Amino acid sequence: MTGRPRSRRDDAPRPPWGSFPLVELCALSAIVLGIWGLLSRNGALMAGAALLGSVAGLEVAVREHLGGYRSHTLVLAGTLTVVTLVVLTFAGVDHTLLLVIGLAILVAAFLTLRQLFKRRSGGVAVRVR
Repeated sequence: MTGRPRSRRDDAPRPPWGSFPLVELCALSAIVLGIWGLLSRNGALMAGAALLGSVAGLEVAVREHLGGYRSHTLVLAGTLTVVTLVVLTFAGVDHTLLLVIGLAILVAAFLTLRQLFKRRSGGVAVRVR
């Protein structure tokens, strides 16, 4: 074997924008925004930091899951469930019905995403590295 051995990270799916560190810059911006929000005691800045950081992490989770590299089934199913429940809450849906809808979406999304990962990973349900 010549050269350096491949790291596990070398096997990860590459982002569509190439080597530009978009996710890293997004995470750094979230940190800066969060510190600014803490120092100025501004809830909107804190919320923006949380949202920006979540989007950065979610992008990596989606890319790795769809690439069959690592399973992020529960994170993706939970995200879909939370977003749906927030929309339904603002629409005025009853809280008891929200619980039933949330559980149904979580289970359906989990099973669907798990099957998707199995197809993308070559039949493996969970891949831990």
